[in-house]
Amino acid sequence: MDFRFLIDFLKHRFTAKSRHGTHSPFVYKLTDEVIYDFNFNKDYNSIEEQRKKLYRDDAVIQVTDLGAGSHLNKNRTKKVKEIAKNALKSPRLAQLIYRLAKDTKPANIIELGTCLGLTTAYLSKACPEARVTTIEGCPQTAKVADANFKALELHNVELQVGNFDEILPDTIAAHPQLDFVYIDGNHRKEATLNYFKWCLPKVSENSLLIFDDIYWSKGMKEAWEEIKENPQVTVTVDLFWIGLVYFKKGQAKEHFKIRY
Repeated sequence: MDFRFLIDFLKHRFTAKSRHGTHSPFVYKLTDEVIYDFNFNKDYNSIEEQRKKLYRDDAVIQVTDLGAGSHLNKNRTKKVKEIAKNALKSPRLAQLIYRLAKDTKPANIIELGTCLGLTTAYLSKACPEARVTTIEGCPQTAKVADANFKALELHNVELQVGNFDEILPDTIAAHPQLDFVYIDGNHRKEATLNYFKWCLPKVSENSLLIFDDIYWSKGMKEAWEEIKENPQVTVTVDLFWIGLVYFKKGQAKEHFKIRY
């Protein structure tokens, strides 16, 4: 583990609070009923069975990396099981995102960074009536994800393949408002801030934006700080692995660190 990342993690553990150290009724309820809800849910089973299959998948695919912007296009081969073990969100984190989506009750969900599609599956299962749009930059990774969607019989997922910078603006424009956006791709400061700014005209007081890997790098930490200070943002919750951004009207501007 990177030494800087480890230091950031330890600092977070020492400064973050549990629900009992939270004085906001909204954040206390969110923490108590959603973030710390570790009860069994039957929706998790089929997705985790699919994860096990991916861990055993020896198929080799060509991975196209557009994560640092359209000027960079790295191609390399990897086994599906290698991607599954190193790139998929852990069950603990993916299931938290499921609970956050279920709590938000969105009519539409946008996910930036499909990978092999398991977090997408959690979003789909959490909100079967929602329109789920997921965007992936790598065609062959997207093909595996699509096969997983079929295996899990997900019927509310639209998979788009291509460069985030080209696809996301049109995807946002196609929605009257944004209810739930999960940004897990292109971990650069400039790109992250662009995605955030593109979303802002369509957010409402019920919207939730989630940013992944907010401690990934110095640039991501700087992007997170800028997002927090935006005047439209009222409440943020820093869970170290992800950051939650809310736009509640009439809510005092507050930033929370919650131990997870």
